[in-house]
Amino acid sequence: MSNISILIIEDEAIIAEDISDMLKALGYDVSGIIHDSGKAIDYLGFHTPDLVLCDIMIRGDKDGIEVAELIRSKKKMPFIYLTSLTDRPTLERAKKTLPYGYIVKPFNEKDLLASIEMALYKYSQELEQMAITREKLDTLALDPVTNQEYKVIAEMLRGLNNEQIITSMFISNNTLKYHIKNIMSKFDVQNRGELMQKFISTWMKY
Repeated sequence: MSNISILIIEDEAIIAEDISDMLKALGYDVSGIIHDSGKAIDYLGFHTPDLVLCDIMIRGDKDGIEVAELIRSKKKMPFIYLTSLTDRPTLERAKKTLPYGYIVKPFNEKDLLASIEMALYKYSQELEQMAITREKLDTLALDPVTNQEYKVIAEMLRGLNNEQIITSMFISNNTLKYHIKNIMSKFDVQNRGELMQKFISTWMKY
């Protein structure tokens, strides 16, 4: 498993389930499916998935672009828009929110995979460029990180999944799980998305 959590914001239940099936087939974790803007804003106020796939035309008082704009004003999080809209006014509005992708419906599994991987890579590169040092992390952690934990975090910042980290660090799956559990505990987070957000907050202080 990639251990990458993705939230789906899509008001058409059948389409949302199809996207969910695609994601699971590709090895991603689906953190949830949300059909309207209000619930999406509430969810993202308390959770930070690794990536958000957001339809533009959704139920509620706001459309997908407005949801992304509101969340982006509070935290850094990669969004990919899913939409059948290709008119210039919509594209101009979407561009201003700096999305990590824009997928036009209908799309297939290959389109989805390419867009997600490119978005995650771009996001990981942005985090890596922040040059988050061990000293910075220790100012945020409840307890200092160990050498191995710092190496795991560095690999996460490179965008590697669990299997790739195991290969890169020459450690077992159980050892990696042990390190990740300790990392999550030290930074008081529940998933990678929340961990990345803490890293960003740390970098912004310097």
